Amino acid sequence: MEFRQFGNRFVLKLDKGEEILETLKQFCTEQNIKLGVVNGIGAVNKVTVGLFDPNTKKYHSSELTGLFEITNLSGNISTMKEETYLHLHINVADEKHHTYGGHLNAATISATGEIIIESINGEVDRQFSEEIGLNLFKF
Repeated sequence: MEFRQFGNRFVLKLDKGEEILETLKQFCTEQNIKLGVVNGIGAVNKVTVGLFDPNTKKYHSSELTGLFEITNLSGNISTMKEETYLHLHINVADEKHHTYGGHLNAATISATGEIIIESINGEVDRQFSEEIGLNLFKF
């Protein structure tokens, strides 16, 4: 991974074989980014997406393998128990232009990832909600 910083924005280039969530979490921790916005595009060959069922309070995940373009990667950065917390969603398209998307659980870069992080001066923590079944913003 390589990056350049422009004020409160970071432009990242992820390399083949890097896992998106692991790489971004480590980057945010190293750069002390506690609150921010993530946007990106690129290509992956393995991605796990989830869908949250509010009735059962469980995620249903699907792993996709093959060649996929990231048509959109977006989400936010916050903290939970003083650790970096990423909440990202992803849409990917296959060679037939079928799209898949959902909550990003994992994804491995197959060619490159071009990601922009905008750091926000501040911190918002998260707390698990028994009622909802998710880690929600805690204000």
